[in-house]
Amino acid sequence: MKHAKPLPSYLVHRYQGWKATTWAENRSWYRRLAEDGQRPRGMVISCCDSRVHVTSIFGADQGEFFIHRNVANLVPPYNPDGEYHGTSAAVEFAVTTLRVAHMIVVGHSLCGGVKGCHDMCSGAAPALEEKTSFVGRWMDLLRPGYERVKDLPEAMQLRALENEAILVSLENLMTFPFVKDAVERDEMSIHGLWNDIGEGTLENYDSATGRFVPI
Repeated sequence: MKHAKPLPSYLVHRYQGWKATTWAENRSWYRRLAEDGQRPRGMVISCCDSRVHVTSIFGADQGEFFIHRNVANLVPPYNPDGEYHGTSAAVEFAVTTLRVAHMIVVGHSLCGGVKGCHDMCSGAAPALEEKTSFVGRWMDLLRPGYERVKDLPEAMQLRALENEAILVSLENLMTFPFVKDAVERDEMSIHGLWNDIGEGTLENYDSATGRFVPI
């Protein structure tokens, strides 16, 4: 691949520092992880936004979470059509092979993907309507959520749509037969969280009240 370039020097230096300290001090743990394979407690589906750092929020160790990240932490509905489905493949592997005990969808404040969906659905981003827009077609998944928030006061719509991105994903997860079966057998639980990046707060969706409640 002629276009690939050497890693930037600052990343090389960070790696070398990690190898000389963190890895060296815990080499038996890393070798155990490598030899025994992964046994994560849960799967986290979060936004690919660089500010969202789920392992830091939960103080998670390496090997604790099976993590999948995509634009706006969305899960598509079950659709076994033989095409490419990265998120669905990750969900399938986590549930049927790793048999995780928890499935956690994590949304966040000031999500660019959610804003893109809002702009597209409100007519302010015609470029996202083009069939050639990968972002636009992905954000079509959130259109049902936009329909639920479009009549709210404008100042409330983006935050409400961030919550809808989580709820749409939870709804779509339950369309996967193996997810539905694991939940109904009480072998796995699903959770929806929203993180305020600036305030460091975390809210959990309470299905009993239909509200996001601060943790």
